Amino acid sequence: MNIRGRNKVTPEFNMSSMTDIVFLLLIFFMIASTLVSAEAIDLLLPKSSSKTTQSKSVTVSVTNNLEYYVDRKKVRKSQLEREILNKVGKGRSRTLTLRIEENVKMKHTVFVMDIANRNRIKSSLAVRTK
Repeated sequence: MNIRGRNKVTPEFNMSSMTDIVFLLLIFFMIASTLVSAEAIDLLLPKSSSKTTQSKSVTVSVTNNLEYYVDRKKVRKSQLEREILNKVGKGRSRTLTLRIEENVKMKHTVFVMDIANRNRIKSSLAVRTK
């Protein structure tokens, strides 16, 4: 008399579906990381508790050495306004993002903001979140 059951449970676990999921996640994060690109000069921005919104705008960067950049292109201070107007163009939603290092004196920030104000361009200051 055979009392033992016919179904035997094997202690093996098939890992093929788990590896498929891991590879799919790996591919997803690799593709997602290439879509995020910071098209700016590496600056140490001042800290703030509010968040900066991301929109299509022209970026003006000022380094501690008082070098001015308009969308990663180095520009002399005397030609800054002309270069900003060329990049912004004529439209209703003209915005300017200011990326100014935290040790730069306020008068240089006001200089760039004055250019934006004179030409009726909306400006925002980029900051690091805490």
